[in-house]
Amino acid sequence: MTNWLEVSLTVNGELAEAVADVLGRFAPNGVTTEQGVRFVDDEDEGTPTGPITVRAYLPADEMLEETRGRLEQALHYLGMIQPLPAPVYTPIADQNWMEAWKSRYQPIEIGKKLIIVPAWLDSPQPERIAIKIDPGMAFGTGTHPTTQLCLELLEQCSDEMDGFKELDVIDLGCGSGILAVAALKMGARRALGVDIDQQAVDNSLENAQNNGVDSEALVLGVGSVDELLGGQFPYSQAPLVLANILAPVLIRLFDAGMAQLVAPGGRLILSGILDHQAGDVQVAAEKHGLRLLGKRQVADWVALMVG
Repeated sequence: MTNWLEVSLTVNGELAEAVADVLGRFAPNGVTTEQGVRFVDDEDEGTPTGPITVRAYLPADEMLEETRGRLEQALHYLGMIQPLPAPVYTPIADQNWMEAWKSRYQPIEIGKKLIIVPAWLDSPQPERIAIKIDPGMAFGTGTHPTTQLCLELLEQCSDEMDGFKELDVIDLGCGSGILAVAALKMGARRALGVDIDQQAVDNSLENAQNNGVDSEALVLGVGSVDELLGGQFPYSQAPLVLANILAPVLIRLFDAGMAQLVAPGGRLILSGILDHQAGDVQVAAEKHGLRLLGKRQVADWVALMVG
């Protein structure tokens, strides 16, 4: 059964607001806009560029033809001021959008021990350590290779490092908290997660609660290297430090003192690195007294372990 009629127009930025205003008069649920994105450099999170597509959804009821006629008349008058493209109409079948969104996310096996499970599902493999994460949360939901590579190296550390269950861990740029939570569920004694974004800290706390993590074992707060070294957290050095951040930021954090967070004989796991950036990150680590202990790669993404 068709329940909605999508109407869309692709226009320049100057016209997008006016078109959205017109469509909004006839669409009870508002309008959406969509624009292309370009990346200026390795640190750019995305800069909008190009034409904008404005979309609205008209109820496919007995008033549809009348509503469509009034909409086209309003667009005609707007087009008299500046020419508009013809609207594109697409019938949309109604569905449970929340369930459709959730169906895209399935459990992901990591290494030999871990499995990332969407928060609303039960783990299909109880023999693995399940990390429950809401994919709608902050960066670090487990679906991206950078997080998966970090988790693989974390699992390797849990196998190789003596007394892992007595270790403290620092998660620098904790995002969703997935790495700190995973470390604790694999047996680490304590984890400290910091991020410069308060929302990431809040999301990390929620994910920790969803995973049944002991609140006394996990400390979360807003901050970075300066705050850690400045003594604003319970400890400022750990045998295992995790940093899943963009490569240019990692290099700057080395200059800020990130290597000092690693206890003597400890390890630092670095991810968020594109293949062509790995050499620069390794050089930065070696400049601060850390040597390469391991490297993993998936497609263009690389994770390094140094110590």
